[in-house]
Amino acid sequence: MKLDDIKKLHQKKYRAEFGYFLVEGEHLLLELQKAALQNPLLQSSQLYVTTAYEHWQSPFKTHVISDRQMAQIADTQTPQGIIAVVPMPSRVAPVAARGDNEHAIYLHEVQDPGNLGTILRTLAWFGNFRCLLSPGSVDPYNPKVVRSSMGAIFHAPMELDVELDTLRTRFERIACLDMQGDPIQSASFKSFDCYLFGNEARGVPHDQLRTLNAQPFTIPGCGVIESLNLATTVNMCTYEINR
Repeated sequence: MKLDDIKKLHQKKYRAEFGYFLVEGEHLLLELQKAALQNPLLQSSQLYVTTAYEHWQSPFKTHVISDRQMAQIADTQTPQGIIAVVPMPSRVAPVAARGDNEHAIYLHEVQDPGNLGTILRTLAWFGNFRCLLSPGSVDPYNPKVVRSSMGAIFHAPMELDVELDTLRTRFERIACLDMQGDPIQSASFKSFDCYLFGNEARGVPHDQLRTLNAQPFTIPGCGVIESLNLATTVNMCTYEINR
């Protein structure tokens, strides 16, 4: 791929057009290489490095470029000097079957890249979670999401553009977070198939929650502030499910 095209991968429309996204930095490259051992799609990734990394041990085809060229294609202010161009999973590819005891985390129009990356990191840490993203959510292959996921994007199963109204046909029991619900410490909280979380500012439309017959739960607090950060909420809930 030409360097000019690689630079375009910072934009969602070109990621969608070319079918690739960028992974930058040592830690993310190590996670990519680990995941590629199990995922044939990732094995066709290509590596671009400066001379400081020309001896990096990698299974990928490697290209050595100048520091100036690296600065042009990198997303960070002070690039480390190592970037991979990684093929994106096809949106029409068959979705992996749901695993035994797997829970789904549905995110409705999540907008903040840091929130999504942190959530993916949490889901990968605990395992047995699948992330479902609604239409209108932030692109999970956005460089900021990829960085904040710390490599979890390669390990947490994801489904994109999942319509909210399809959940009822897929999951028998759906839970959501609401200020008036039962506490998440309730024994029943762990028994749901799908956990629904809303947009950072608007939440989930109440009429759609009623249609889904979602069971409300809450994280008890002192009520001094209005709400918790979305990623913090998901983190606390996934911990409670696994506790």
